[in-house]
Amino acid sequence: MTQSLKGIAASPGIAIARAFHLASEHYTPTKQAIQDSPQEINRFRQAVAVARDEVEAIRASAEERLGANKAEIFEGHLMILEDPDLIEAIEMKIDDEAINAEFALHDVSQSFIGLLQSMTDELLRGRAIDIEDVSGRIMSHLRGVPHLDLANLPAECIIVARDLTPSDTAQLNLEVVRGFITEVGSRTSHSAIMARSLEIPAIVGIGPSIHGLPEHAVVVMDASQGIVLVNPTEEELAAYRDKKQKDDLRRAELSKLKDQPTLSKDGKQVELAANIGKLEDIQRAIDNGAEGIGLFRTEFLYMGRSSLPTEEEQFTSYKYALEKMNPKPVVIRTLDIGGDKELPYMELPAETNPFLGQRALRLCLDRQDLFRTQLRALLRASRYGNLKIMFPMIAVLEELLEAKKLLEEERQKLIAEGVQLAEHIEIGMMVEVPAAAVAADLFAPEVDFFSIGTNDLIQYTMAADRMNETVSYLYQPWHPSLLRLIRFVIQAAEKEGKWVGMCGEMAGDVTAIPLLLGLGLHEFSMSAGSILQARELIGQLDKTEWAGCANQALTMRSTQEITQFVEHKRKQAFAILW
Repeated sequence: MTQSLKGIAASPGIAIARAFHLASEHYTPTKQAIQDSPQEINRFRQAVAVARDEVEAIRASAEERLGANKAEIFEGHLMILEDPDLIEAIEMKIDDEAINAEFALHDVSQSFIGLLQSMTDELLRGRAIDIEDVSGRIMSHLRGVPHLDLANLPAECIIVARDLTPSDTAQLNLEVVRGFITEVGSRTSHSAIMARSLEIPAIVGIGPSIHGLPEHAVVVMDASQGIVLVNPTEEELAAYRDKKQKDDLRRAELSKLKDQPTLSKDGKQVELAANIGKLEDIQRAIDNGAEGIGLFRTEFLYMGRSSLPTEEEQFTSYKYALEKMNPKPVVIRTLDIGGDKELPYMELPAETNPFLGQRALRLCLDRQDLFRTQLRALLRASRYGNLKIMFPMIAVLEELLEAKKLLEEERQKLIAEGVQLAEHIEIGMMVEVPAAAVAADLFAPEVDFFSIGTNDLIQYTMAADRMNETVSYLYQPWHPSLLRLIRFVIQAAEKEGKWVGMCGEMAGDVTAIPLLLGLGLHEFSMSAGSILQARELIGQLDKTEWAGCANQALTMRSTQEITQFVEHKRKQAFAILW
């Protein structure tokens, strides 16, 4: 009889294969007295050194396969292996209590893990997984027990595990691993993020019922719906094979829109661009028909390393992106560090609430040395393509004016040095702080464009941390308050003859797209994989009609009312499968 499990859809797709249980051995060492503490400490240090070499090899492999931003996870692992608070505490316990390294490692690491897991901050709780991963690796070398090599599994399979560590996920052999399902996790967990980068189906957070799944059982994953079928019937297998085939055919059909302009049903043109975090993403954007890069997250050039990138390193990256996309536009966002993105080597002071602290442009205006280096690199690269520079996290006009002033100062210096620059570079700002949205009419004369960053704008508008599960119900992209802010920004820009884009997740959402089109959004920037679906949808929407629908939605009282209204209108307008 078919068993059905339900979890969180972490990375979409359909997979059919046999289950492979990844054993999660929770080894608890016994406490043993030792005679020679220095020798035991040396044995521990040797295990740490071997673990460090392994992690460095995994980091290098992950960077090659996934890009520097995903490999940055392993920089964190290397930092743990060199963390004096952890390592010295273990060595001190071995020496003070004259006990074996295995027990000292287990006792100290579990204390650290317990402390982190008790934190309310999800990012800190997530670091407990990193310490567990690293300490488990050290423990395996102390015990002489090798780690399971996930790069060399013998046959096609779907991995079943309590959880996958970043190391596990980075080493998956995609020739045989068709997907994975886990007992714990969320869409923001390391394993989920890595799965989306690898474009492998993943379902997480299934719960304890996962342990009843028989080894080698035939499993069907519908990772778009978060559904797992165990030992499906022949009829169910045939249905999912047919669904997978239809999904493949649909992707092939959508690919025909790759080189088409993005036109609404009534002939109004908008632009569909891609969000990227690393240079490797550019080709995927091109392959999916992106009409530009709407957001180049430059912070990833700063991550996964031990020091700030030089002006020359940045120039090379920006030049590559501009040449690769030329003549299509590339909107490059200046450094956006802070909040959930850290640069450990900068040793910034800890903040009680980093999302409301010195992040993004606030940090750059304070640390003008690193900001001016980036501005020079951007200006030098400008002549190689269609560059647009965008400043993040602006709350007041003075911040924008100061950033523009520094940019102009560096431009004049480069001209004096005889460096050839683009004659004109559009300058824009992100609208992600409610104060900036409300005062958009004051900012509009000072910029060439706005780009609405809905990920932060929603959480700041609703005063709800988007990473906090207990208030996730307040993270409402279609709430009337947010739609009114978006309308205000677009109206303020159009009054000055400026254009407005959107680079948050909302830009690629099929429920939001009709409303955003109706509100007059000019550019939609999203993950590359969403572009062709969005182009197809916009081609079946009458922009004039949806302008009226958007105005009507703005009078409604709740997200639920708006989403039901949009769904009803879409079904009335056309019959396609969404």
